[in-house]
Amino acid sequence: MTRRKRLGPLGVLAAAGLALVCGLGSANAGTWDEFVSKARGQTVYWNAWGGDERTNSFIDWVGQQVQTRYGITVRQVKLSDTAEAVSRVVAEKTAGRDDNGSVDLIWINGPNFLSMKDKQLLYGPFTQFLPNYQYVDTASKLSNVTDFTIPVDGMESPWRLAQVVFNYDSSRVSDVPRTIKDFVAWAKAHPGRFTHPDVRDFMGATFLKQALIELAPDRGRLQQPVTDADFAKETAPLWSWYEQLKPLLWRRGEQFPSNGPAARQLLNDGEIDLSMSFDPAEAAASVASGLLPDTIRTYSLSGGTIGNTSFVAIPYNSPHKEAAMVVANFLLDPATQAHAQDIRVLGSFTVLDLDKLSTERRQLFADLPTSPALPTNADLGPVLLEPHPSWMTRITDEWMRRYVK
Repeated sequence: MTRRKRLGPLGVLAAAGLALVCGLGSANAGTWDEFVSKARGQTVYWNAWGGDERTNSFIDWVGQQVQTRYGITVRQVKLSDTAEAVSRVVAEKTAGRDDNGSVDLIWINGPNFLSMKDKQLLYGPFTQFLPNYQYVDTASKLSNVTDFTIPVDGMESPWRLAQVVFNYDSSRVSDVPRTIKDFVAWAKAHPGRFTHPDVRDFMGATFLKQALIELAPDRGRLQQPVTDADFAKETAPLWSWYEQLKPLLWRRGEQFPSNGPAARQLLNDGEIDLSMSFDPAEAAASVASGLLPDTIRTYSLSGGTIGNTSFVAIPYNSPHKEAAMVVANFLLDPATQAHAQDIRVLGSFTVLDLDKLSTERRQLFADLPTSPALPTNADLGPVLLEPHPSWMTRITDEWMRRYVK
């Protein structure tokens, strides 16, 4: 970071308050450059799910960049479940280890974020100090500021966006359902040519959540914890719709692919014509790697689809908060975001509002490789907020009660 960004009066007051609350000390005294200066030489232990090689490679690249630019070392602690890092911080707090924790940065969202926020295990708010946060889309991508119905309140910083899309084989079908209600009519015309993953997998549960959002009489109720009365009223149209759709699914809805990759394989094998994904770039990347035919196309529903944002958060007892903030800021750099969106790298769609960027920086995104299977940022349409987590648990349980023998 070469430019010197001085905090305004409110920023200085907020920084002073932050120092008192979080014990950051004199590093908050004035400028972003002073954060960067103090971060030099620090090591950030970034706890992140390690199950995806492309993501692991991207984190390696981030480590190389911040070492070269800021003298910061990044060590990825590969997790099989984010809850592992949360449990570690909880254990450290219980043991009174309040200022020399083992976790500096966590890839987090959803229930894990809620747990850490409720237990006051997070450092912050800090996003107001990140120079690149000004470019974040906080208007049309509401998942950047509301994490599974929980206000972010500056306690975590976004870095990648996921959004539900549908993939179809254009060599076999040209008409595709544009709304959830359209799926029944489409499936009648194409019986057995669509399925969703098992609802016990998050992708299958997401399909039900997408349907619930579109069909519920009062979508706003879904942002609150579910009650018995609300559940009966808001899900009645969902079950009525699903009763019509289920016998028209692949194998008459008696069997389901175990997860998203299994559904993608069915699409590749020609057993179905339409599948879904939570990664808008997945089909393009799969075509490039030979996992799907080049006739696959990707689209979103006309009213928008469920999206959620991946964040990074800093535990309250991180000994390297300044370096963690510099890494969080680097992840929001427009050039970093464009690199992450490259389907040859990660294919993650940006959390930034491109209209806030200079012409030169917007061009970074315009110059990215294209694919007939890759939607544009505009093609994705509105991001719909996830329902409160309690709704997913209830509709999953109800689906199993009704349909699993």
